[in-house]
Amino acid sequence: MKPPFEVLVGRIETLALDAVVNAANRALAPGSGVDGALRAAAGPDLTKHTSRMPPLTEGEAVITPGFGAPAHFIIHVAAPIWTVPGPEGEKVSGLARCYMSAIKMAASRGFTSLAFPCLGTGNFGWPRGFACAIAVTACEQALAEAPSLNRLLFCCFTEDDAKLYRAGLDVN
Repeated sequence: MKPPFEVLVGRIETLALDAVVNAANRALAPGSGVDGALRAAAGPDLTKHTSRMPPLTEGEAVITPGFGAPAHFIIHVAAPIWTVPGPEGEKVSGLARCYMSAIKMAASRGFTSLAFPCLGTGNFGWPRGFACAIAVTACEQALAEAPSLNRLLFCCFTEDDAKLYRAGLDVN
């Protein structure tokens, strides 16, 4: 595995890093999955904070404090929904932008550690292997402009997802 990448099976809301990435919806409204888990860890102040923020465009990143979560900050991104009709290329670009804009946000603040969930593969319906390939490629590209990041984790909910990321990063 090429540094700074790590793949782990775990729960992103338990990670004590500079920032973790939230798989948010465009309205930044409370959701399920990663969003629900991060909101539970962060406490009600996160929802109070995001309720005052404008909606996200697909691929855009915004940052909030981690509040009660172990991570210092939460970077929220909204992936395109795979199952909604539209050009595949635009959806792929939108998902890649999620990773790239989160890394850019982290680098702009000098963060050294960042964790991503498997963006888009839950309620947004992205095929897991396809989304993984986009994630790995986008992160490799974005890290060239993010010298402070020396630890980038793909936090997978299942071992099956982790196998995809290990294969994408060419590790056993």
